Amino acid sequence: MWNWDLTKPTYRHTSPCRPQAFCHNKKKLKVTSLLVTGLLVTNLLLTFASENQNNRNMKTENPFIFGKAAEGHFFTVRTEDTKRLTANLTHGINTILISPRRWGKTSLVKKVTAGIHSPEIKTVFIDIFQCKSEYEFYHAFASAVIKQTSSKIDEWIETAKTFLSNISPKFSFGPDPMNDFSLSFEWNPKDNTETDILQLPERIAQKKSIQLIICLDEFQQIADFADSGSFQKKLRSVWQHQQNVTYCMFGSKKHLMENIFNDKGMPFYKFGDMMFLKKIPTEEWVSFICAKFQESGKSITASQAEKICEATENLSSYVQHLSWVVWYKSDETVTDKNISDAIDDLLEQNKVFFQREVEQLSELQLNFMRALANGVSNGFSRKEIIKEYRLESSANIQSIKKALLKKDLIDIDGQEITINDSLFKLWLKRQRYYE
Repeated sequence: MWNWDLTKPTYRHTSPCRPQAFCHNKKKLKVTSLLVTGLLVTNLLLTFASENQNNRNMKTENPFIFGKAAEGHFFTVRTEDTKRLTANLTHGINTILISPRRWGKTSLVKKVTAGIHSPEIKTVFIDIFQCKSEYEFYHAFASAVIKQTSSKIDEWIETAKTFLSNISPKFSFGPDPMNDFSLSFEWNPKDNTETDILQLPERIAQKKSIQLIICLDEFQQIADFADSGSFQKKLRSVWQHQQNVTYCMFGSKKHLMENIFNDKGMPFYKFGDMMFLKKIPTEEWVSFICAKFQESGKSITASQAEKICEATENLSSYVQHLSWVVWYKSDETVTDKNISDAIDDLLEQNKVFFQREVEQLSELQLNFMRALANGVSNGFSRKEIIKEYRLESSANIQSIKKALLKKDLIDIDGQEITINDSLFKLWLKRQRYYE
């Protein structure tokens, strides 16, 4: 029988057995146990440190986004707009969404369609900004519909062969076939090529027993096509009879979109529900900005958040962009200097683009823009306005407005005229042209 004291380095024994070997083994067991315990503790500490680092990384990630559609937690709540658009698209109501550039149309549409979880509804996004002709439109339309209604290459090919056999579709694939994919075809208007392509969503929906939502971004581009009126008639004549497809058209050139959908003489008149997107109110932006700063471990006051809204005039993309820069420049607490520096940075970043816009303006157009930047929104025919801003005569006003509207630099709402780009407006206001 052995007697040992674990607090002492040697063992006492009364047995004829070999206690030294046993003691040696016990020491090895003790050391091994300590090593295992040490490894476990180290592993726990490393895991804890890693989790803390991940949490810190999450906290220090900039909570704002710009340069692309705001989705997920970056999206600012548009409760009523979201409800209305969701109801329309899930109940088969064609919808036309109109607002100037940078007001958040694309973000809203993507937010709504991402929230539709029915397996019987699929969404197709088509950006036609680069389309300059009917052929380019049909090409973009067919390619997007085929690719976004299936995730299998063989099904893409089968769909094209089945529904577009009259136009000899040809596929080409790059190294990454799922992303590097293009479709070409022989286009002959005399062979009902357009009808086959425009009917493609309806035929696919019928075959798959689903509903399709076709979202067409920058839809106002079709107004620039040759013989645009006839082209619009073709679209309307086919789309209005489809029972399994809902169309959502949106664009940033408000006056062109209104001409297409709100003119009684145009083919798309009363094609669907027209939604005029409004700016997000300041109080909602302030709440959003303050919450995002707080969630990321920083603080900003409500009055400072209001300054961001004031500088950007609540234009969604600019609010996000300026907030992003302020967050990046600030420490744990935002200062007023952080905000003023961020505004200066944004203006400097866009200086080249603004100068290019100015270079393309006539002297009278630039003078008119300066008046708008200084807060004049109506009454341009008044003698004092004409004199102060060198507009020469009231006869010039209509032609100036028409030219600036075409350039998409201004928006006209009744008697009120405003500059579409709030940063461009601020930049113009800071310039000195006559000193």
